[in-house]
Amino acid sequence: MLGKVEDKVREGAGRAQEAYGRATDSYTDEAQGSARKYASQASYAVRDAADTVRSQVSSNPMGGLAIAAAVGVVFGYLLGRK
Repeated sequence: MLGKVEDKVREGAGRAQEAYGRATDSYTDEAQGSARKYASQASYAVRDAADTVRSQVSSNPMGGLAIAAAVGVVFGYLLGRK
């Protein structure tokens, strides 16, 4: 949970830096702020997806095991063929 809060704080910092870059016509600050904002949004989305998967697997462990086995078979097939 703390990681999600960190991501939101970094997103806010990125938005502020992006706005500062626009206000001062500094393309470097604007680009860095935009990159920071989108990176933190992506990190938040990954953490949220991981939390969702974790809760789904804890409520239905057999389904999670079946999906993991299927993914393993697909990766094995893709990596093993020549």
